[in-house]
Amino acid sequence: MRGRLQQLLRRTKRNLAEFKELGGYSEIYKYSIEKNDEFWEKLARSRLLWEKDFTEVSDSSFKDGRISWFADGQLNVFDNCVTRHLADRGDQAALIYEKDEPGNEEIVTYAQLHSLVNRFANVLKSKGVKKGDRVAIYYPVSPLGVAAMLACAKIGAIHSVVFAGFSADALRQRIIDADCRVVICADGTYRGGRYINLKSVVDEAIENLDLVETVLVGTRNAEAKKLTTEKDVDLDLALAAAPENCLSEPMNAEDPLFLLYTSGSTGKPKGLVHSQAGYLLYAAVTTSAVFDCEPGDRFGCVADIGWITGHTYTVYGPLANGATSLLFESIPSYPDPGRYWATVDKHKLTQFYGAPTAYRSLLRHGDEFIEKYDRSSLKRIGSVGEPINTEAWEWLHHKVGSSKVPIADTWWQTETGGNMITPVPCDAGASFKPGSAQRPFYGIEPVLKNADGNTVQGNSVDGALCIAKPWPGIARTIHGDHERFRNVYLNVFDDVYTTGDGAHRDQDGEYTITGRMDDVINVSGHRLGTAEIEDCLTQLDFISEAAVIGIPEATKGEVPYAFVILKEGVEENSEHKLLANKHVAKVIAKFAVPKDTIIVSGLPKTRSGKIMRRILRKLASSEAKDFAQIAPELGDISTLAEPEVVEEIFLKKCQS
Repeated sequence: MRGRLQQLLRRTKRNLAEFKELGGYSEIYKYSIEKNDEFWEKLARSRLLWEKDFTEVSDSSFKDGRISWFADGQLNVFDNCVTRHLADRGDQAALIYEKDEPGNEEIVTYAQLHSLVNRFANVLKSKGVKKGDRVAIYYPVSPLGVAAMLACAKIGAIHSVVFAGFSADALRQRIIDADCRVVICADGTYRGGRYINLKSVVDEAIENLDLVETVLVGTRNAEAKKLTTEKDVDLDLALAAAPENCLSEPMNAEDPLFLLYTSGSTGKPKGLVHSQAGYLLYAAVTTSAVFDCEPGDRFGCVADIGWITGHTYTVYGPLANGATSLLFESIPSYPDPGRYWATVDKHKLTQFYGAPTAYRSLLRHGDEFIEKYDRSSLKRIGSVGEPINTEAWEWLHHKVGSSKVPIADTWWQTETGGNMITPVPCDAGASFKPGSAQRPFYGIEPVLKNADGNTVQGNSVDGALCIAKPWPGIARTIHGDHERFRNVYLNVFDDVYTTGDGAHRDQDGEYTITGRMDDVINVSGHRLGTAEIEDCLTQLDFISEAAVIGIPEATKGEVPYAFVILKEGVEENSEHKLLANKHVAKVIAKFAVPKDTIIVSGLPKTRSGKIMRRILRKLASSEAKDFAQIAPELGDISTLAEPEVVEEIFLKKCQS
């Protein structure tokens, strides 16, 4: 993995310019840990534009549940991302909107984005939105979707972007939890040549919901009927009539910037709260250092704005660095499996950031879909959402990157705000290990804990991945439930942030993520709590109990797999699985639908009533045709309350 790759790394900017006198990655990392406050203070002053300077760097304690950075400073995130660039790059593209149908892209300059956001902010103010209000955004990746986020930031409103693939019930739940009086949506979106009606989802979500007063509806399909209720306002007309001048609201560093909901190990999604200054700083610095992103670069993150990756590496990170950001509406296989690389070629992208599930789906096609496009503009290729497998890593590096482009296999979470462990930046001559995130980012100090809460020392060891000290980008709380935030993340072990992931520290002291340690699964990069799916299934009047686990799947990484018990007196029929699938799709999303739903008479439980999910995973993943083949892998099942149900489940699974 050395040779030409290392030559390229020596030529690229691996280090933060503010610390170039220190040397390479190792020296800067050591300084960032030993003089943590000093490190982040220097970056905050050089990377952010402050309305009012801060005097205190950090007042944070995981043990006390308190996280605070630059608390007495003031700034505006929109001005940091757009206004500050007008003098030098007003005519530069800020956004490239790569629409679903090739050849129909739109370019939005920084000057145009500034005007659009100002008008959008005035529209929001005319609807009564003020500082501290929450605004729901159910918008596909597009200039108006980005402008909606930035308009909220400009006036101090808190945006809550909901992925435009979630169901009406899921959207409604998030609107209610965040107490949103205004919803912003599009009539629909296109994916893979198919039009998807989003307005109908919003209509269902807000039906009989007096909380919502206004729905601002933008146009994607000029022929769609987008104004369907008395609450609807034509966003395009409102923007055209709005004035271009709007004062930015000075925001305290610790004021909330946005809410973003993520699944956990309990049924209710968590509305994570991210701050203004700390989040923006971490987004800006990781975008710059991990991806070697400089002003004028063309950053190609293909994540939807409904996910944290879209927030940090499609919107805030690239714009804070004065780069051009790609907005990718389509899918990687439309109109053919070369769409990603055609986009790289057409727009001369300098960074490309995608998900392993997409890469795995593309590598199965011929190399001609790569080789007919010029990818020489790329200086970083990133992977996000789950650890990338070796085959996909090798394909990205050798085929897509022509053995020249460093691969950033990034590990991080919605809660962390940005990249935490990643192979780059690194020292010249450092190794690259396919499938391993490897090195902690500056200021991030990983620790491994065992089941007793003790720190695991040394190398070639495994444990629960934790972070020793706060960093600016970490979420501050769960909306409306700080005690839950402390219990889930800060109180599991003493005085550390608990990620919920397991990790292996190898002989070189580098990290490989081994997977979730709780009941959360990763489906094509979408994090799902199995409890959320179980709650959904047991809402059906014919299901009394459900157990959902995740099993490996070649393309998606993991998929849900369900075992359900029917209520007494209900006879099993072929409709039950169909109804269960439809209900999960309606209440959560289509990607949450189990690969299979097995109807059983009992579940493998301990005598205390705990479901042995380990056994269910073995049964669901096995290709054995005879129970005797799999029995040795299940361990001692005699201690179960009803050990006989295990073989019954196996037989039902074989018949499915």
